[in-house]
Amino acid sequence: MQFKDYYAVLGVEPSAGDAEIKTAYRRLARKYHPDVSKEAGAEDQFKAVNEAYEALRDPQKRAAYDQLRARGYRPGEEFRPPPDFGQGGFGGGQGFDFEEVFGGNGGGAGFSDFFEGLFGRRAQGAQPRGPQPPRDSRAKLAVPLQVVHDGGSVRVNVNGRQLDVRVPTGVKPGQVIRLGGQGTGGGNLLLEIEYAAHPQFEVDGRNIIFVLPVTPWQAALGATLSVPTLGGPVDLKIPADSDAGRKLRLRGRGLPGTPPGDQIVELEITAPRATGETQRAAYRELAKAFGEKSG
Repeated sequence: MQFKDYYAVLGVEPSAGDAEIKTAYRRLARKYHPDVSKEAGAEDQFKAVNEAYEALRDPQKRAAYDQLRARGYRPGEEFRPPPDFGQGGFGGGQGFDFEEVFGGNGGGAGFSDFFEGLFGRRAQGAQPRGPQPPRDSRAKLAVPLQVVHDGGSVRVNVNGRQLDVRVPTGVKPGQVIRLGGQGTGGGNLLLEIEYAAHPQFEVDGRNIIFVLPVTPWQAALGATLSVPTLGGPVDLKIPADSDAGRKLRLRGRGLPGTPPGDQIVELEITAPRATGETQRAAYRELAKAFGEKSG
């Protein structure tokens, strides 16, 4: 396998904070999303961006990766996890052997061999152990927001077998799904729910946060725009004279619950780049209309 520089994938410095990493991820995920991008190789780029964010958004994974990166590995260099990497349980939680339960493949997330080699396996060269007494094991189950909204299944590999874990509609972070007999030595596997990162939406309780780019004239004059939601696109009326950062509410369009959450649409005013003389002239006229001198 080859070493990957996750910071380079996201286009950030290793010193970047969590907010900067999240911003870079959202920008690139939108750019390469298969439903939007027409660029060649967009799907592979989208997967790479998601993998990098999954490694860097989790403090434990990021700390382990940073320790490894500090040893001088370079992108594309042939790589094998050193024997001492993973001691202490990188990739698993207390009382949880990731390789035993998930077979070392990251729960079926579809990440690269490099990612699985770091976070989906215990330290290389571990000696086989004898039969283990039954005990409960715990793991995180990252559930896509669409599954949280609709209900459905999340596929994981457990002890070398693929299982479809049924997830109820509106499941909350921290809730636990129990798989009897799937833990260590025939004990129970307790899957703690967390929400998988989404390229467009963020979660605030039961509410969904969506940032909507609008042009200056749409914000000034008002417009009706199509907005994606977990329940499908809806038309949203943008009031005239809207400022950047204005929040509009789509009631009942958040995550299911009693009551259901809303979708909060935050306006982000973006000015399209002028690509020709006609558009540059239009910007000069706009500046003149507002009493500004164009450069």
